[in-house]
Amino acid sequence: MEQNETNSQIEQQTAHADAEPATTNATEVMPSLEEMLKEAERKGQEHYDAWMYAKAEGENIRRRAADDISKAQKFAVERFSNEMLAVKDSLEAGLVVKTENIESFKSGMELTLKQLSGVFEKFNISEINPVGEKLDPHKHQAIGMLDSDQPANTVVSVMQKGYTLNDRVLRPALVMVAKGKE
Repeated sequence: MEQNETNSQIEQQTAHADAEPATTNATEVMPSLEEMLKEAERKGQEHYDAWMYAKAEGENIRRRAADDISKAQKFAVERFSNEMLAVKDSLEAGLVVKTENIESFKSGMELTLKQLSGVFEKFNISEINPVGEKLDPHKHQAIGMLDSDQPANTVVSVMQKGYTLNDRVLRPALVMVAKGKE
């Protein structure tokens, strides 16, 4: 009986010894909860840092865009202004001339008007001079009616020219239109 007990003890020890390395191997392969928590915290911090970087970059882009828009609005008319300075210089030079000759004064005014028209053309500013056209309330403003042989609501005369900038009305033309024939 002793031998059976001894064999039984040996078998238990062998079984127990076989079980211990299996447990040790399983522990080595599977990280502990503490290690898993640390890894999750590390990944969480990485994601938080990436999110904060993206948020800061978005704010920087928004601020730069706002600065660009502000500068564009502030200096949008810079080119136009530089061109208009030349026209102003011409007008001032014309006023300084001490000639009493109306023709030379008129000639200077015509040259200055031509210079101004060139600036307008360069910046796509066009005249609205609608004599003979049908009244268009988007481009014309009727200020009165006249008896005329033309059809009703046809522009008979222009009191003040209108202007467009890139086909957008800056100022409508002030016009007189024909009354309808009764």
